[in-house]
Amino acid sequence: MLVDSHCHLDRLKAAPDQDSLAQIIAGAKMRGVDWFLCVNVRQQDFISMRDRMAAYPQVFLSAGVHPLDVAAGLSIAQLQQHAQDPRVVAIGETGLDYFYAPESKAAQLQCFEQQVAVATEVGKPLIIHTRDAQDDTLAVLRNGHAEKCGGVLHCFTESLEMAQAAMALGFYISVSGIVTFRNADALRSVIKQIPKERLLVETDSPYLAPVPHRGKENQPAYVRDVAQFVADLRGEPLSELAAYTTDNFFRLFRDAALLAERN
Repeated sequence: MLVDSHCHLDRLKAAPDQDSLAQIIAGAKMRGVDWFLCVNVRQQDFISMRDRMAAYPQVFLSAGVHPLDVAAGLSIAQLQQHAQDPRVVAIGETGLDYFYAPESKAAQLQCFEQQVAVATEVGKPLIIHTRDAQDDTLAVLRNGHAEKCGGVLHCFTESLEMAQAAMALGFYISVSGIVTFRNADALRSVIKQIPKERLLVETDSPYLAPVPHRGKENQPAYVRDVAQFVADLRGEPLSELAAYTTDNFFRLFRDAALLAERN
C-alpha cells in the first residue's frame, strides 16, 4: 500500500470531469496507491476542490495559500473555517519561494507566518513549499513554534542541513519525482540519509512526472515509480519502503488516520 502524500487532483488536465477523475484514482489503486492528499493552493479554489473530491473517501484535503499565490489573498477567518472541515487534515501548502517570486518576499513572509499561526491554533500539520529560502523558512517555523503542529517539507530539494533542522522541529521530508531526474545527484545523496521514520513519497501531480514518464502530465499512479526509485536508491525492498512511508503519513496526519479507520 502506498500514499501519494501530495497531489493536486483538481488541477489534472486529464481529469476534466468526474468520470475521468474516477478513472485516474482507480488506475492509481491498480498500482497499489490507496490514499491521496489533495493539496489546496488558493483559498478561492477550496470549495470547488472539496466538492470534486467528496465522492472519494480515500482522498484527504488541505487548506491554504501557496507562496506563489499570495497575490490572490489570504483570509485568516476563512482559513480557520476551512480547517474545520472534517476532510481537511493539514494547513497549506504554504511557505516561501524566492526562486520564482523574490519580489513578493514580504507578502510571502506575512502569509506564511499567518498560516503557521492557524496551524498551531487548530492543531493540524503544515505542508511547506520552500525554494531558495532555507533560512527564512526555518526562522518562520521556529518563531511560530511550528513544532506544536509539525508538518512536512514537500517536494524536497534542499540541503541535508535544512532537512535535519526541519526534522528537529518534528517535520517530515517528502520526496517527489525530482529524485529520478538526471541532474539530481545532490538530492539523491540527501534522500539516502533521511531516517526511515521521517520519509514520505509524493507525486506533486500534475507536475514533475518521474522517469520514465517525463514529458507526460504527472498522475498519482506514478508515486509507485517514485517509491521504487527511492527504495532502490536506499537499498530497500519496495514493500518495506511502502509500509513505512504509509505509516509515517498516518502518524503525521492524525486526522487522516481517523478518517481511514472510519472508512
